[in-house]
Amino acid sequence: MFKLTSSALLRAAKSAYLSLLAWVLLWHLWLSPPVDIHISLMLIFWVLPLLFPLRGILAGKPYTYAWSCFVLLLYVLHSTTLLMVSEQERWLAAVELVLVLLAFFFALQYAKCRGKELGLGLKKLKDKS
Repeated sequence: MFKLTSSALLRAAKSAYLSLLAWVLLWHLWLSPPVDIHISLMLIFWVLPLLFPLRGILAGKPYTYAWSCFVLLLYVLHSTTLLMVSEQERWLAAVELVLVLLAFFFALQYAKCRGKELGLGLKKLKDKS
């Protein structure tokens, strides 16, 4: 089976995460700006959560990639909800969902691979307790 190295997984995870951030900005600023909500409120709600782990994402910290998946779940929920209820923004939500799933998958794979390289497997963690 084809196995990616941790550096390839890091590049893929970082690219997917930054692409999601760019997509969210593009979506809410240009493609479909909010009509009934002030733009700054929309940006705070949809961009700010992606900025919390950004320093660790850029630094390539595996722990940050692991916990950033909790943040990504918000965007999974957002995109799947819009796929069901909003016909006008369905294609925007589909792109968001693909980017989120890529970011989620590669972030988990990178954290797992890098954790093994650092000797942080679950077995060793269980033995310590």
